[in-house]
Amino acid sequence: MRRAAFFLIACMFLPVPEAPAADDQALEIMRRVDAVDDGDNRTARMSMTLIDRDGSTRTRRLQTFMKDRGRDTLNLMFFLSPANVRNTGFLTHDFRDPSRDDDQWLYLPELRKTKRIAGSSKSQSFMGTDFSYADMTRRVTEEWNYRLLGERDVRGKSAWLIEATPASAAVRERYGYAKSVVFVRKDIDVVVRAVHWLTKGGQLKYLDITGLERIDGIWTRVELDMRTVRNEKTQHRTVLRFEDLRYNQDLGADLFTLRQLERGL
Repeated sequence: MRRAAFFLIACMFLPVPEAPAADDQALEIMRRVDAVDDGDNRTARMSMTLIDRDGSTRTRRLQTFMKDRGRDTLNLMFFLSPANVRNTGFLTHDFRDPSRDDDQWLYLPELRKTKRIAGSSKSQSFMGTDFSYADMTRRVTEEWNYRLLGERDVRGKSAWLIEATPASAAVRERYGYAKSVVFVRKDIDVVVRAVHWLTKGGQLKYLDITGLERIDGIWTRVELDMRTVRNEKTQHRTVLRFEDLRYNQDLGADLFTLRQLERGL
């Protein structure tokens, strides 16, 4: 059954005829994806479930905050439980300017130390999950080259199938991806599925947006499922679920500082 599922996935990536000016069309689609309203001043509770290859699970709970600052985005999260990660904090200043590298800091309470995440480390796992530090930021459209592969259905909705390859060696190193294929729902211009080819280890990462809701008029990903696969076998899996998600909250820019990161909730 598992091999059959992976065979179907592999078939999705067989060559398909390209439409005229496919690269330009793919770029235009990704620009529309980037322009979709993702809300502002957002708070949410999040659960993070880590699933080992033998099926054993660990669940963590977090509080998250997000704020737009001009074209840039500020994100802050604190781990609430279990005890071994409680009060760990993660702060991101996500810049839309491709000439600026995003700033990320991880606060480790047991060491009373804040660690800045260097660009060379951003392809590494975030807190033991299948998401990397780079995955925790929003992609800059201009940092990737695109090619339209065709169309596929995702849960009964038609989606564009678009290949994205890093436009520079620096982007390739930061993400650790040789290429990605993303599924963009045509009716709402939202990425609902993706496959990433890692540059090392011969692994693939499969992202599926298993929960998508319209909250305050904004299409919101409320559940994300990421699997790391090698030789058609799942090595590890992470499920993120958001609860009590609210937009337009009273969040000041002073919340998204190193001082607040180290102070905690």
